[in-house]
Amino acid sequence: MPAATEQPVRTACSFCLKPSTEVNRLVAGPGVFICDGCVALCAQLVDGPPNPAPQLAAWEHATSVDEVLESLPRIAAAGAQVEQHLTGWVRRARELGATWARIGVSLGMTRQSAWGRFSGEE
Repeated sequence: MPAATEQPVRTACSFCLKPSTEVNRLVAGPGVFICDGCVALCAQLVDGPPNPAPQLAAWEHATSVDEVLESLPRIAAAGAQVEQHLTGWVRRARELGATWARIGVSLGMTRQSAWGRFSGEE
């Protein structure tokens, strides 16, 4: 349990995965967050000359098993954060009266699939 003066980590940057307690500012989007450091990096990339080789390579560009395995925990953590926020949004939709059918349509899945994934019931 965190000490009384410690703030629990609630959110993290969806790009670098630094927790909110380690950044100056965290900007929220629909289910994602970006920290001031990543915004600054994005501004440099957008304002700078074209860079033919991406600095943050996509999985298709990984060249070694070690590189892939090193990235997996960060990718999994980002995916878990997105899944947590998606679940929160779905629960809020239910609280506001949305049916499983409408939620399914919104997510491009069947009512049954939406219920199975988000209801918490088995």
